[in-house]
Amino acid sequence: MLQKTAVPIADREVALERFIDSPPEKLFRCWTEPELLKQWFCPRPWIVTSATLDVRPGGSNFIVMHGPDGEEFPNRGVYLDVVSNRRLVFTDAFVDAWTPSEKPFMTGIITFEPRGKGTRYVARALHWTVADRKEHERMGFHEGWGICTDQLAELAATLRD
Repeated sequence: MLQKTAVPIADREVALERFIDSPPEKLFRCWTEPELLKQWFCPRPWIVTSATLDVRPGGSNFIVMHGPDGEEFPNRGVYLDVVSNRRLVFTDAFVDAWTPSEKPFMTGIITFEPRGKGTRYVARALHWTVADRKEHERMGFHEGWGICTDQLAELAATLRD
Protein backbone atom coordinates (compact mmCIF):
# COMPACT_ATOMS: atom_id res chain seq x y z
CA MET A 1 0.00 0.00 0.00
CA LEU A 2 1.38 3.38 -1.01
CA GLN A 3 1.34 5.88 1.81
CA LYS A 4 1.50 9.60 1.27
CA THR A 5 2.86 11.95 3.85
CA ALA A 6 0.73 15.04 4.28
CA VAL A 7 2.58 18.31 3.82
CA PRO A 8 1.95 20.59 6.83
CA ILE A 9 -0.37 23.50 6.02
CA ALA A 10 2.34 25.97 7.10
CA ASP A 11 4.43 24.77 4.15
CA ARG A 12 1.58 25.64 1.78
CA GLU A 13 0.45 28.95 3.30
CA VAL A 14 1.40 32.58 2.85
CA ALA A 15 -0.17 35.30 4.94
CA LEU A 16 -0.29 39.01 5.48
CA GLU A 17 -1.37 40.66 8.74
CA ARG A 18 -1.98 44.36 9.32
CA PHE A 19 -3.72 46.72 11.67
CA ILE A 20 -5.99 48.97 9.60
CA ASP A 21 -7.41 52.13 11.12
CA SER A 22 -10.96 51.45 9.87
CA PRO A 23 -13.69 49.27 11.34
CA PRO A 24 -14.33 45.76 9.96
CA GLU A 25 -17.62 46.88 8.39
CA LYS A 26 -15.83 49.24 5.98
CA LEU A 27 -13.21 46.67 5.02
CA PHE A 28 -15.89 44.02 4.47
CA ARG A 29 -17.76 46.43 2.17
CA CYS A 30 -14.59 46.96 0.16
CA TRP A 31 -14.31 43.20 -0.32
CA THR A 32 -17.98 42.59 -1.11
CA GLU A 33 -19.23 45.57 -3.14
CA PRO A 34 -18.05 45.30 -6.77
CA GLU A 35 -17.55 49.03 -7.35
CA LEU A 36 -15.43 49.31 -4.22
CA LEU A 37 -13.43 46.13 -4.91
CA LYS A 38 -12.53 47.45 -8.36
CA GLN A 39 -10.78 50.43 -6.74
CA TRP A 40 -8.21 48.51 -4.67
CA PHE A 41 -8.03 44.80 -5.56
CA CYS A 42 -4.87 44.78 -7.69
CA PRO A 43 -1.63 46.77 -7.43
CA ARG A 44 -1.62 49.88 -9.57
CA PRO A 45 -1.04 50.37 -12.48
CA TRP A 46 -3.09 47.15 -12.88
CA ILE A 47 -6.86 47.75 -12.78
CA VAL A 48 -9.96 45.66 -12.21
CA THR A 49 -12.27 46.15 -15.19
CA SER A 50 -15.02 43.78 -14.10
CA ALA A 51 -16.16 42.37 -10.76
CA THR A 52 -19.20 40.16 -10.32
CA LEU A 53 -19.66 39.02 -6.72
CA ASP A 54 -22.36 36.73 -5.36
CA VAL A 55 -21.20 36.93 -1.74
CA ARG A 56 -22.74 33.92 -0.01
CA PRO A 57 -21.56 30.37 0.64
CA GLY A 58 -21.68 28.66 -2.77
CA GLY A 59 -21.93 31.98 -4.60
CA SER A 60 -19.44 32.66 -7.36
CA ASN A 61 -17.18 35.57 -8.16
CA PHE A 62 -15.57 36.67 -11.41
CA ILE A 63 -12.92 39.38 -11.31
CA VAL A 64 -10.98 40.53 -14.37
CA MET A 65 -7.70 42.39 -13.91
CA HIS A 66 -5.82 44.19 -16.69
CA GLY A 67 -2.15 45.12 -16.72
CA PRO A 68 -0.49 48.19 -18.19
CA ASP A 69 0.85 46.21 -21.16
CA GLY A 70 -2.53 44.76 -22.13
CA GLU A 71 -2.32 41.66 -19.95
CA GLU A 72 -5.67 40.19 -18.92
CA PHE A 73 -5.99 38.06 -15.82
CA PRO A 74 -9.47 36.63 -15.20
CA ASN A 75 -10.17 35.11 -11.77
CA ARG A 76 -13.12 32.82 -11.11
CA GLY A 77 -14.00 31.36 -7.76
CA VAL A 78 -16.60 30.38 -5.23
CA TYR A 79 -17.24 31.60 -1.69
CA LEU A 80 -17.04 28.80 0.86
CA ASP A 81 -17.84 30.79 4.00
CA VAL A 82 -19.14 34.31 4.58
CA VAL A 83 -19.55 35.83 8.04
CA SER A 84 -20.60 39.43 7.60
CA ASN A 85 -17.91 41.89 8.73
CA ARG A 86 -15.74 39.07 10.15
CA ARG A 87 -14.63 36.49 7.55
CA LEU A 88 -14.57 35.64 3.86
CA VAL A 89 -13.37 32.28 2.57
CA PHE A 90 -13.12 31.72 -1.17
CA THR A 91 -11.41 29.31 -3.53
CA ASP A 92 -10.53 28.98 -7.17
CA ALA A 93 -11.03 25.21 -6.92
CA PHE A 94 -14.50 25.88 -8.33
CA VAL A 95 -15.40 28.31 -11.11
CA ASP A 96 -19.11 28.68 -10.45
CA ALA A 97 -21.61 26.83 -8.34
CA TRP A 98 -19.70 23.59 -7.80
CA THR A 99 -18.03 23.24 -11.20
CA PRO A 100 -14.40 22.23 -10.60
CA SER A 101 -11.70 24.43 -12.08
CA GLU A 102 -9.05 22.99 -14.37
CA LYS A 103 -6.21 23.85 -11.99
CA PRO A 104 -7.03 24.86 -8.42
CA PHE A 105 -4.37 27.14 -6.99
CA MET A 106 -5.49 28.50 -3.64
CA THR A 107 -8.09 29.14 -1.00
CA GLY A 108 -8.21 32.63 0.50
CA ILE A 109 -9.21 33.30 4.08
CA ILE A 110 -9.72 36.95 4.98
CA THR A 111 -10.49 37.86 8.58
CA PHE A 112 -11.54 41.18 10.06
CA GLU A 113 -11.12 41.34 13.86
CA PRO A 114 -12.26 44.52 15.66
CA ARG A 115 -9.48 46.25 17.58
CA GLY A 116 -10.65 49.49 19.16
CA LYS A 117 -11.75 51.74 16.27
CA GLY A 118 -9.70 49.69 13.80
CA THR A 119 -9.26 46.15 12.55
CA ARG A 120 -6.72 43.36 12.75
CA TYR A 121 -6.78 42.31 9.09
CA VAL A 122 -5.37 38.92 8.11
CA ALA A 123 -5.22 37.62 4.54
CA ARG A 124 -4.16 33.98 4.20
CA ALA A 125 -3.62 32.06 0.98
CA LEU A 126 -3.65 28.27 1.36
CA HIS A 127 -2.23 26.33 -1.59
CA TRP A 128 -2.70 22.73 -2.66
CA THR A 129 1.03 22.17 -3.04
CA VAL A 130 4.31 23.64 -1.83
CA ALA A 131 5.12 24.33 -5.50
CA ASP A 132 1.93 26.44 -5.79
CA ARG A 133 2.90 28.39 -2.67
CA LYS A 134 6.38 29.03 -4.06
CA GLU A 135 4.87 30.14 -7.38
CA HIS A 136 2.58 32.57 -5.55
CA GLU A 137 5.58 33.99 -3.71
CA ARG A 138 7.52 34.25 -7.00
CA MET A 139 4.55 36.11 -8.51
CA GLY A 140 4.94 38.67 -5.72
CA PHE A 141 2.37 37.67 -3.08
CA HIS A 142 3.94 39.65 -0.25
CA GLU A 143 4.62 42.80 -2.24
CA GLY A 144 1.42 42.68 -4.33
CA TRP A 145 -0.96 41.79 -1.51
CA GLY A 146 0.81 44.36 0.67
CA ILE A 147 0.22 47.09 -1.93
CA CYS A 148 -3.40 46.01 -2.30
CA THR A 149 -3.85 46.11 1.48
CA ASP A 150 -2.50 49.66 1.52
CA GLN A 151 -4.98 50.56 -1.24
CA LEU A 152 -7.78 48.83 0.70
CA ALA A 153 -6.92 50.84 3.84
CA GLU A 154 -6.85 54.10 1.85
CA LEU A 155 -10.25 53.41 0.30
CA ALA A 156 -11.86 52.28 3.58
CA ALA A 157 -10.71 55.50 5.23
CA THR A 158 -12.79 57.48 2.71
CA LEU A 159 -16.06 55.60 3.29
CA ARG A 160 -18.83 57.07 5.40
CA ASP A 161 -20.35 55.05 8.22
